Amino acid sequence: MIPTNNDLWFLPLGGCGEIGMNMSLYGHDGEWLMVDCGIGFDREVAGKRVITANSDFIAARRERLRGLLITHAHEDHVGAVAEHWPELRCPVYCTRFTEAILSRKLAEAGLLERVPIHVVNAGSQITLGNFEAEWVAMTHSTPESQGLVISTPLGSVFHTGDWKLDPDPIVGPAYNAATYQRIGKRGILAMVCDSTNATVPGHSPSEGELFRELLTKVEAATGRVVVACFGSNVARLVTLVHIAMAAGRYPALLGRSLGNYYRAARAADLWNAQREPVPAAHLGYLPANEVLAIATGSQGELGSALYRLANGNHPDLDLTPGDTVIFSSRVIPGNERELAVLDAKLTAMGVTVIHEQDNEPPIHASGHPARDELKAMYQWINPSIALPVHGEPHHLDAHAALAKQLGVPVQLNGRNGDLYQLAGKPSIKRGAVNTGRWELRR
Repeated sequence: MIPTNNDLWFLPLGGCGEIGMNMSLYGHDGEWLMVDCGIGFDREVAGKRVITANSDFIAARRERLRGLLITHAHEDHVGAVAEHWPELRCPVYCTRFTEAILSRKLAEAGLLERVPIHVVNAGSQITLGNFEAEWVAMTHSTPESQGLVISTPLGSVFHTGDWKLDPDPIVGPAYNAATYQRIGKRGILAMVCDSTNATVPGHSPSEGELFRELLTKVEAATGRVVVACFGSNVARLVTLVHIAMAAGRYPALLGRSLGNYYRAARAADLWNAQREPVPAAHLGYLPANEVLAIATGSQGELGSALYRLANGNHPDLDLTPGDTVIFSSRVIPGNERELAVLDAKLTAMGVTVIHEQDNEPPIHASGHPARDELKAMYQWINPSIALPVHGEPHHLDAHAALAKQLGVPVQLNGRNGDLYQLAGKPSIKRGAVNTGRWELRR
């Protein structure tokens, strides 16, 4: 299966019809380009085993693979590079922050000196065989997230990656509508676009909106406060450090991934908080009303910092009656049972538990575009083809219906393994490639 000079193909191996495990291919004139290489979690298996998309198709054609482009540093986009690269052996392109996260993973796998990583910036333009790729700054819930304009003689595709329209992202610049309008004016054949919140009306909250309500919750607490959030959300970490300062508390990070992303932000010159977290080992010596711990475990993960706190076996901190746990995160579908168990344990300890879904104003902001944001992006980019990805089937269906309502001429709604022909007469060849998943042993 080799694309000709009359073909412009899109082929998702993962992340289309599901959330997570993103891995996509573009094909043109005998060559392939790969975008993202992430992990997912198998909800059907107890313990949530880590999985990734099967890359056998492109591994068998690696001599035609011109590069792997990573849009951002979330695990579902970058978390499986170390597992797949020995079969792919191609150059990798990403921003400085993503490189800091990826390098740690490669070092742990003994691959750091072998993988050629090229650091790019927003606005960078690179030539990879028959493809031109331009990096486009997007606001999202982790720093330096990028979209991609992938250009060939047959047309250009805007691959959004994960995004939202955030006017106050805390870390990094706000979104710039003029950037997307300029892209649209150049002529875009297809937009391959995030569908996670395609069923959600309105506009996702800005990161900047969260400070006041989170501060109110922390100031109302009399004992220790633990805030559970996604470790990759550096902006949330900065916000919580500033809240600790305003509330007269000492911030500390509990959990390996929080520490990794904090160090990556420092390495990429993105840490803009007015102070640094204190060592977690200091928390046990502080009065309860001076503690603000930021912890992993917002999804009830076994072995996470919050899980260990709920089980009374964290090495640096003990919770007691009157303490408060705030979930500044959304529940990822499939994790409800684990969180219910965690809730029950915390409540039995006499700990007050506050969830995002119970709160208004918000104490969490999604990193993905709701319907009004999708509408704005379609108006700016004005593609001929709408291609929903990054979502479960009902998200993709809602996204395709919205694109049709907005007047996009063609909507291609497919799944992993489908071959999308974008040039000439747009079409989908269903099940063109056998896809599946690998279990990762971690």
